[in-house]
Amino acid sequence: MFVKTVFRSRRRATRFWAMHVHEVRPCKDKRGVDLVSDALPFGRLWYDGPNAISNAIGYAEHFSRSRDAVIRVYNASGNVIKTHKHEGGFKEP
Repeated sequence: MFVKTVFRSRRRATRFWAMHVHEVRPCKDKRGVDLVSDALPFGRLWYDGPNAISNAIGYAEHFSRSRDAVIRVYNASGNVIKTHKHEGGFKEP
């Protein structure tokens, strides 16, 4: 995530926050899924069980609740099968 600051005048600066991009990918050992993102504090999270994909999507939405986010779900061959767009709840003035 990066912050870009644009100065409109000497007294006021406007900040534009980058969008979070999360990826849900199947594990190489075929046990569960990985949630991968540069925005996550731990880098990668592993989910297993019957609700692994929905749990990973729910965590990514919760983690990005104040920012816009895109969550992409990939299949085993690396193709995007579903894309979720999450709009943040509030914006900075």
